[in-house]
Amino acid sequence: MLKYVNTGIVFQEIPDEVTLAINISNCPCHCPGCHSYYLWDDIGLPLDTHAIDAFVDKFGTDITCISFMGGDADPKAVNQLALYIHEEHPEFKVAWYSGKTIISSVINKRDFDYIKIGPFIKHLGPLKNPKTNQRLYRQKDDGTFEDITSRFWRQ
Repeated sequence: MLKYVNTGIVFQEIPDEVTLAINISNCPCHCPGCHSYYLWDDIGLPLDTHAIDAFVDKFGTDITCISFMGGDADPKAVNQLALYIHEEHPEFKVAWYSGKTIISSVINKRDFDYIKIGPFIKHLGPLKNPKTNQRLYRQKDDGTFEDITSRFWRQ
């Protein structure tokens, strides 16, 4: 079962979106230098369709996107929630930040509008560093994904 520890409305995680970031616990990645190491433990409240509905009721039109921050311990459950959002709350985009380098085969990528992959590697930095190993992809209208990581780099 997925559990979340906290949420926040963020403006820089997904370009051009006001995003509700849901921090999911029980992270199996354990990246050295992780700024959210408290998410390594299996703690928090259940993250299910009832929680999603409560977030939608609470934040409504204040957000345009819902992002799952983690969930690599149960990617199938993350995918089920993404599908639920697209079916029951189609006004929202759905994003997923995975610490893995490859998306699990149980994931239907078309259920996500954005997918970020890659563990945090301190000397390569986060998305805003052009040397980062992490990548953010956006689904295009034809269902393919394009790398939009460079949108985080200052020109």
